[in-house]
Amino acid sequence: MKDLTPREIVAELDRFIIGQDNAKRAVAVAVRNRWRRRQLDPDLAREVAPKNIIMIGPTGVGKTEIARRLSKLVSAPFIKVEASKYTEVGYHGRDVESMVRDLLEVAIKMVRREQADQVRERAEAAAEERLVSLLLGEDQSGSDAKAKHDAPERGWVRDEDAGYRREQAGTPGPVTVAETKTASETASDEHNRVRERMRQKVREGFFDDREIEITVREKQAAPIMGMMGPDQFDPGMSSILENLIPEKSHRRKVTVKRARAILLEEETDKLVDTDKTVEQAIERTEQSGIIFLDEIDKIATSESKHGADVSRQGVQRDLLPIVEGSAVNTRHGVVNTDQVLFVAAGAFHSSSVKDLMPELQGRFPIRVELEALTRDDFKRILTEPHAALTRQQEALLETEGLTITFTPESVDAMADLAAEANASMENIGARRLMTVMECVFEEISFRAPDMVKNGETELTISDEFVRERLKQIMQDEDLRKFVL
Repeated sequence: MKDLTPREIVAELDRFIIGQDNAKRAVAVAVRNRWRRRQLDPDLAREVAPKNIIMIGPTGVGKTEIARRLSKLVSAPFIKVEASKYTEVGYHGRDVESMVRDLLEVAIKMVRREQADQVRERAEAAAEERLVSLLLGEDQSGSDAKAKHDAPERGWVRDEDAGYRREQAGTPGPVTVAETKTASETASDEHNRVRERMRQKVREGFFDDREIEITVREKQAAPIMGMMGPDQFDPGMSSILENLIPEKSHRRKVTVKRARAILLEEETDKLVDTDKTVEQAIERTEQSGIIFLDEIDKIATSESKHGADVSRQGVQRDLLPIVEGSAVNTRHGVVNTDQVLFVAAGAFHSSSVKDLMPELQGRFPIRVELEALTRDDFKRILTEPHAALTRQQEALLETEGLTITFTPESVDAMADLAAEANASMENIGARRLMTVMECVFEEISFRAPDMVKNGETELTISDEFVRERLKQIMQDEDLRKFVL
């Protein structure tokens, strides 16, 4: 995990998310506490439990975006799951333990990438040697490799195009031992020079578009049985079935550029220690893993409701030991969730946090309420983030040769219309801005290539232009409801 301070984490989140300072600070402190715990004495560290967080706020205010940006910021195993996708054990669907298995898979991929980077130079060198051999027509795995290496004794001669080939009939008779040794050394030196020239051309990309034939090993995917959907098919069972299905090898024609990537992957697999990868991944999952549990309000129950609430309560009961800390069996080994950090989020429109089981509430000691977005927030969202919507639109149309310029008044107009739409209809937060932006640029996006052909390479977006584009939609209540 990167050793970022809480202030640095918040500053990085500020580049992409407007407002919600309390939520950013809570997440930053929770992440930093993982680092602090690692500095403690092992006996004391075992007693320090993670302070799980629950974020409460309407849709579109940044709950999921905070999780998404956090996952890119920290180099720790991180997954985002939706609580509503899980079912009680014994029912049709995925059980809650599968989220821990998914987290471990993320950790394994992360550790493997790190180990692959460490052996990359060796893997690239080995892949390059195999590629050179293929281009020279040498089969290093067959008997011809030995024959071609001992070319003079075996009757092989060098060929500029094919590397080595057998000498035609009518070759001279036996030669002396000294002559054979000298010829062998000469052929070996010449062979090395040919390989070096070929290697240099490969590095320069001279053969990138040439097609060659290589042997590709493919692992067969396990079939999904019966009526089970992908969400209900457990990854552990999939792995068992995959291990029962043997690898398939077949000859395939690919470009040299593609062959290099395939051979690099094969050589990397040979150099990476799988057992060590799994061992490190399990430790990283247990000590640094973060699970973002979205839509937790969807499994909250109310005393006035019945029916589906039975299943929701079952999911809560199954979730409780995972959050509290338990041992989860995976196909790679046992994972202990005592130190896994859980960050939950929900809108809680038709329910509240108190509708969760008291035991589950107690496992989320930190609660942060996110604020609804205002007109000023919309204005900042349109202009301040690193990848603001206005910058995205400018970049997209710039690819057509059309330069877009937004006036400050046009940004104000879009913020006003988004706030008005949220107030008069469902409040979907910042997502409303995307709809407004699409309505404003619908005609321009369609006509952009024709505009450039006609010499119109610059366009200024004014507040009058924005209001004119949205005038009819805002006046027609039915149209506004379905379009915006």
